[in-house]
Amino acid sequence: MPPFAYPECAMKIQIRDALLADLPVITEIYRESVLNGIGTYELDPPSETEMGARFATVTGQNYPYLISEDETGAILGYAYASPFRTRPAYRYLAEDSVYVAPEARGRGVGGLLLDALLSRTASLGIRQMVAVIGGANPASIAVHEKAGFRHAGRLAASGFKFGKWVDTVFMQIELGEGADTIPTAEPDLRKT
Repeated sequence: MPPFAYPECAMKIQIRDALLADLPVITEIYRESVLNGIGTYELDPPSETEMGARFATVTGQNYPYLISEDETGAILGYAYASPFRTRPAYRYLAEDSVYVAPEARGRGVGGLLLDALLSRTASLGIRQMVAVIGGANPASIAVHEKAGFRHAGRLAASGFKFGKWVDTVFMQIELGEGADTIPTAEPDLRKT
């Protein structure tokens, strides 16, 4: 993918497919989010081995798993799409996940990752994307709104983390033709 410039960023950011070699940094970014944020409801950071298994599950189903890096090659964040649910009627609906390193937050990295993820997911024939935003995180909501997501619901006090109840916000966006047409082909989610 080409490098992107984002108004909030003073740097050029490259978006590329994640590699197994990126797992240590992916694991560390997620670890920080688990330990310090409410965007994920995990309480204990998973090991690199577990993150590798999750990576293999996502990429093995042909869903995109992307990395953002600056001009020096430093990884700033990652994003991936995955099945929203496993039942076959949900096959045209994916869920997004976006995590940004603490030092890169507020600089447009999440928006760039999300934009690239939406494009790549749509190219697979997926028609809808849902964001399940833990802790009703205002920054995550803003990134999704900017990308065109609309609010689709809220689960009040659905998570309990750091000694308090937190809400979960659902947001949704149509991809490609959305619900305007009946699909003539299955999503390209072959095992790779």
